[in-house]
This record gives sequence, C-alpha cells and structure tokens, in this order.
Amino acid sequence: MKTFKINNRIIGEGYPAYIIAEMSANHAGSIERAKEIIRVAKESGADCVKIQTYTPDTLTIDCDNEYFQIEQGTWNGENLYQLYGKAYTPWEWQKELKEEADRIGIDFFSTPFDKTSVDFLEELGLDFYKIASFEMIDLPLLTYVAEKGKPIIMSTGMGSLEEIKEAIEAVYATGNRQLAIMKCARAYPADPADMHLKTISDMMRRFQIPVGLSDHSLGSLSATTAVALGASVIEKHFCISREIENPDASFSMPP
Repeated sequence: MKTFKINNRIIGEGYPAYIIAEMSANHAGSIERAKEIIRVAKESGADCVKIQTYTPDTLTIDCDNEYFQIEQGTWNGENLYQLYGKAYTPWEWQKELKEEADRIGIDFFSTPFDKTSVDFLEELGLDFYKIASFEMIDLPLLTYVAEKGKPIIMSTGMGSLEEIKEAIEAVYATGNRQLAIMKCARAYPADPADMHLKTISDMMRRFQIPVGLSDHSLGSLSATTAVALGASVIEKHFCISREIENPDASFSMPP
C-alpha cells in the first residue's frame, strides 16, 4: 500500500485519518465568517480547511432553459448559474484565507475546476489539490494538476471502475504518485444506508493507494465507520451553525 505526505502528515493505511473541513458555501457571503470557520475548524481538531475555486462563469452559462435547472434534491428549483453565484468563494478572498490558515497552523487547499483556477492557486502557493467527482473524468485537467508535482486528493463519486482507473493512470503518467482517492456518495445530504461504505475496502485492495471518504451524510457515523474500514482521509462539510442560511448548511457539520 502506497503512502505519501501532506506537509508533516503521512497519508495511508495504518496512520491517523487526515480530517478535512470543507467550507464550500458556508461562509454565506462573508469573508469574516470564512476566517471564523478556519479558526473554529482548527479548534475543533480538523487537520485542514478546503475551499473551492471557481466562478459561475467558469462552471456554466447564464441560461434559464430546462437543462440548467435543478429538479430534485437539496437544490431543487435552483438555476445552476444563480446557485454557483451564491455558493462560490470570491477569488479576491482566497489569499487572505490562506494567510489566516497559515497564521493559526491549519492546512489549506482548494478544488480547482479549470486551468485558470489551477494557475491562480499556484500563485497562492498551495501545497496540494482536491479534484471533485465531476472533474475526475476531465483528464486534461487531472494531468495539468498532477504536473505541478503536488499531492492530490480525488473524489470518485460519479466514476465507474474504468473511469477511476483512467483517472489514476492519468495522474501516474506525469510521474506524480502522491494520490488518494475518495469514496463519495453524490447525494446532499447522503443517507448512510445508501453509501456502500464497504467499497472503501474494495478500492484499497484494487488500487493499492490511500482511500478516504468524502462524506455528505449528517452526523459522524459514516465517517467513523469509514475509518474503521481503513479510510485514510475524511472530508466533511463544516459550518459555524446550520442556522446560517446558505446552499450547503443543510448537510454540513457544526463544531
């Protein structure tokens, strides 16, 4: 089983799970709240805070036809462009947020969604990257990120077995072997009964690399079960309070 390091932490089987607090939209439009989330995540024992680097225009187009409407789940009735406008973390904040994380001693990284966001994050000096489930099949983006020579944590929630293999091979083809993959159920919130957590053990056996859980369920049951099954990384959406209205509050974990 391969291992790799994120800063001073070894990621892999037999080592303590690396805990990521995903901020996402929980800043609810306030940079001061975003900084507070970073501080409270550190106080709560998280190893890392994660954000996402996109704008509505880098993800979609401003269109109201049926293909750009969400028709089920947490965001039922939302238009994609408008939803991303409410959820994104302004790029002009991100240097300050990284500086706050550095100041208090918690790791900080982000999910890029295109090459422009990778270039931006490189300028910020990030030490590692997250790849979201939807981007796992964007092999040119994977290659571009992997060529930076930094660790990658990659969610696989939308991927078939063949697609996961292709994604791993795309990263490895660059010579970068610092990779963990994440079991991920793409429901928000996810029902633990539908998450098929034993897949974690199977993924570890098949791919011989660190495997974690990107957990959108409520509470800690799924995460602790995943660690018992060998998960090396746990990612949970994290908020100050679920009463603060934003697109991610309903499935996020408070301190």
